[in-house]
Amino acid sequence: MDMPCIPCSGAAPPLHTPTPTPSSQGEHRLTEPRLSKISLRGSLDASGAPDPCISPATAWTLGEGTPVTPPGALQAEMATKMDVSPAAVPPGPGKTLQKQWLEVVGVFHYVFAFLFLVPFAMVLLLFLLFTRLWPLSVLYLMWIYLDRDTPSQEGRQIMWTKRWRIWKHQRDYFPIKLVKTAELPPSQNYVLGAHPHGVMCTGAFSNFLTESNDFSRHFPGLQPWIAMMASFFYVPFLREYIMMHGLRPVSRHSLDFVLSQPQRGQAVVIVIGGAQEALYTAPGQHSLELLNRKGFVRLALRHGASLVPVYSFGENDTFKGMNFSKGSWQYLCQVTCKRVTSIAPCIFWGRGLFLHKSWGLLPLPVPITTVVGGPIPVPQCSSPSQEQVDHYHRLYMDALERLFEEHKESCGVPASTHLTFC
Repeated sequence: MDMPCIPCSGAAPPLHTPTPTPSSQGEHRLTEPRLSKISLRGSLDASGAPDPCISPATAWTLGEGTPVTPPGALQAEMATKMDVSPAAVPPGPGKTLQKQWLEVVGVFHYVFAFLFLVPFAMVLLLFLLFTRLWPLSVLYLMWIYLDRDTPSQEGRQIMWTKRWRIWKHQRDYFPIKLVKTAELPPSQNYVLGAHPHGVMCTGAFSNFLTESNDFSRHFPGLQPWIAMMASFFYVPFLREYIMMHGLRPVSRHSLDFVLSQPQRGQAVVIVIGGAQEALYTAPGQHSLELLNRKGFVRLALRHGASLVPVYSFGENDTFKGMNFSKGSWQYLCQVTCKRVTSIAPCIFWGRGLFLHKSWGLLPLPVPITTVVGGPIPVPQCSSPSQEQVDHYHRLYMDALERLFEEHKESCGVPASTHLTFC
């Protein structure tokens, strides 16, 4: 039975209209805000310099102070008044045509791997079976069987793939930022809950599995692992690709293996909402599948790993989509397909490959800011009781709600918006 959505309460200061101030040259300048309530202790931009992740549309409306001119603010305001989508706004100054195309190629590479690598790999394998190269397909299938335990154990991660230049181009396309709010000492293991799932988990992948935002420099000593559906590790060719990037199955055996290592500093990243949460993806929506997701809390209790909430603002805005109400036949078809295949058949679209205003499968260039919260200490219990699981699950939900409320306005989310747990 689906649980009802529960809107969470939270208070945030209302936005105020900025007051333009004429300068001596006749141009209009906006006043610089005083971020009295919002404190981002470790905001990082693409170059690693401090950056409060403030969007042009809302950053300059929080207070008054020294006159400054926010880059891109007037452009964003004009685009809003004209009812122009973010994808239709021309790229800002400073990006050459070559740089813009490199960013598109970087994003297209990720979209292709996420959406098309599975059918491409299956078709290629079947095609080889009916050619003179059929022994290669047979040998590879035998290899997958013999190597079936590797993804759940040590894996085959290749560290230099994290520093591919293509990840930095993908980062700059949106852009994607990483905000650190607390220290995560490498003397402890962690279970990071990543929210929301969105369509392609772009923020979590870019910040935790690549060095596009220098994760290893800002969280020294931590070894991040992103967990994904175990069925993908049986797909030919795809399994090799995702293993070398540090992904592993989201199974008990796999995650227990990581957190049982003698070397501390293991950070397991789990997109808790999974495929079900992908069905809630829509611009401006912040609905999380979390009320009945407690397996990650049991995992943390078994190993004494601290829980860390993570929220990627803008993740749900990278694609437009069509959502169906619960109880409708369309939604029932989606849920049935998800139960059979473990894949949620979302209906979504973005921009085209060549034209900003056309439809396509490239995500919209909307800023994504991944905020990493503070750790929640968890005791080690080999057999945690239901009361313990419920207690730390509640603590986690409260911490996630606080994280969202503290950073939503600085990341472009209206003050009236709150998390909804389903």
